[in-house]
Amino acid sequence: MTLGKVTGTVVATQKDEKLVGSKLMIVQDVDLEGEVEKQYTVAVDAVGAGIGEIVLVATGSSARQTSITSNKPVDAVVMAIVDTIEVSGEVRYMK
Repeated sequence: MTLGKVTGTVVATQKDEKLVGSKLMIVQDVDLEGEVEKQYTVAVDAVGAGIGEIVLVATGSSARQTSITSNKPVDAVVMAIVDTIEVSGEVRYMK
């Protein structure tokens, strides 16, 4: 899993029929302070995430393990919205 920030969406009017109704999000990797890095992923949203939220992204075959993405041609999925993380006893609010 990777930690990321939802920074945009992808609109695709023509796509595989199994993806119809799926929301595609652009998620940029973030560091532990929530600062955006250059690496990004397009992921199917399985949890109702919105732009600006910090999320967890699963990739590879694990991306097809959610109820939203099961048996679909998906390589990345937003599978959690992060509220806080704790590093070395310090709680960080990811907003």
